[in-house]
Amino acid sequence: MTARLPVFPLATVLFPGLVLPLHIFEERYRALVRHLVDLPEGAPREFGVVAIQAGWEVAPAGPGGRATPSAGEVTLHEVGCTAELRQVTELADGGFDIVTVGRRRFRIAEVDDSAEPYLTADVEWLPDPGGPDEVADLLAARVIAVFRQYLGLIRSDPEEISEQLPEDPTVLSHLVAATAALTVDDRQRLLAIDDTASRLRAELRLLNREAALLRQVRAVPVPLSELASPPTPN
Repeated sequence: MTARLPVFPLATVLFPGLVLPLHIFEERYRALVRHLVDLPEGAPREFGVVAIQAGWEVAPAGPGGRATPSAGEVTLHEVGCTAELRQVTELADGGFDIVTVGRRRFRIAEVDDSAEPYLTADVEWLPDPGGPDEVADLLAARVIAVFRQYLGLIRSDPEEISEQLPEDPTVLSHLVAATAALTVDDRQRLLAIDDTASRLRAELRLLNREAALLRQVRAVPVPLSELASPPTPN
């Protein structure tokens, strides 16, 4: 069963439970925010965040300097995550600053660039893990230990290293995927994994790889300010 969803292409990967603030300046996405705000009370105010595989986040300028949507300019990954609108601040220039939270994973079936000013897509909802999972619990303990070692290599403040990590394996898997210094492709592969145990296994391999590289070169691949949450688009 598919559902129709507004789609926002970004140069980042959103995970369930993670906060993503956005500055909305393009007219097509201003229209999207206005559409969500005008929905009836109780209706889900969600849009799909999908990482860009190739192309540009901002549409090319058309007549008068206004952005013109063009699906041909961007190639999207198949799997994304919905962003639930939590806070909206309207700006003097007509734009918006919004705060969203990742909610549900989905797979794109078909993209439509003509039905609305913004992209929309028919999507299939992906399964969420349900019930206790002994294997995931065991893997979560290992991931926490390795992640703390990894944080010790990239952070100089002991208080940051001792921060509380979630015990729930699924929540932990999403947090690690979003905060470790991984490429968009690495994060995308983690988002596409359906079960928590498999995602945690993949994260163990990635964390061990990154820790080994850090020990060798003693350098952090991205600025530390970008590690706390998915990057905020400009």
